[in-house]
Amino acid sequence: MATPSGADPAVVGPYLASALGDERWRSVTVDLIAAGMSNLTYVVTPEGGSAGDSVILRRPPTGAVLATAHDMAREHKVISALGPTPVPVPRTLHLCTDTGVLGAPFYVMQRVVGLHVIDRIPEGYADAPDQRRAIGEGLVDVLADLHSVDPAAVGLADFGRPEGFMARQVRRWTQQWEATRDRDRPGLDALAARLAETVPTTQRHGIVHGDFRLDNCLLDPEVPGRVRAVLDWEMSTLGDPLADLGMLHVYWPQAGERSVAGQSTVTALEGFPTRAEVAARYGERSGLDLSDLNWYVGFAYFKFAAIVAGIVARSAAGAMAGKDTTGYADRIDPCVERGRAALDDGAI
Repeated sequence: MATPSGADPAVVGPYLASALGDERWRSVTVDLIAAGMSNLTYVVTPEGGSAGDSVILRRPPTGAVLATAHDMAREHKVISALGPTPVPVPRTLHLCTDTGVLGAPFYVMQRVVGLHVIDRIPEGYADAPDQRRAIGEGLVDVLADLHSVDPAAVGLADFGRPEGFMARQVRRWTQQWEATRDRDRPGLDALAARLAETVPTTQRHGIVHGDFRLDNCLLDPEVPGRVRAVLDWEMSTLGDPLADLGMLHVYWPQAGERSVAGQSTVTALEGFPTRAEVAARYGERSGLDLSDLNWYVGFAYFKFAAIVAGIVARSAAGAMAGKDTTGYADRIDPCVERGRAALDDGAI
């Protein structure tokens, strides 16, 4: 078996044996389970151990600039801080900031056994509509629980700059679009300008996940509706919680809709709550006023369009080798239209 790039078992094993104070880690197998443009995720198993003995190792992509590696300390910090709260997260085991070990910082956490639903629900799981509704409601409840955590109470008072968060987000993604524009798109420019002029007042600062959606969670294999763990915290910070709810709407196609941006259509299955029901449940659980939700949904579609435009630009420049980006450019205008409709028509 080839040695996984970025996590040599001959290095990882002895290091973990020392760091965790357990000699059974002296010899390990390492399997890469998630790669791509994001951070790398590996399963590390002690020699002779079962899947239940494994842990998860996360590190930045190989070849990433050192600044990107800072994500590891942030991810480890937020997951560790949320451990005692109602938010389901893996238990962190160790953070290594010594780049001499694997060439970048990394951390190790508990392996949570759960169902990872991406583009379909496995046969035999949540076959009934009420079970699928429970999954949708469970996701909403976890998001509301996250946004109810007092950052200062869990040691995250300095985890971000919440003041002016949404205005900075609009500027950031506008600059991203301007730096990577593939062609003239007046609709996208107009959406950016409209968002910048109408930023709502933040009601409450909180911990923002940054990419909360079904496929960034592990579901309980036995109990549909129970979330075992929320994953992928690399974009988390302090800011406006409604940014997460707006983005969740983008990732929540409902019955009769097609996926405009390549999102999973699992939530369109019979039983899943509609987006209006998602918003209503979140509002009840969080106590936040959702009268400006259309702005946050409009921003989320704008951000999604800017991200896709960046991928298109990098692909055209030959920087996306090995990734099929066919059709990505065609996703931008539908996102812009959805964003405009949210602002002008309240269509969320």
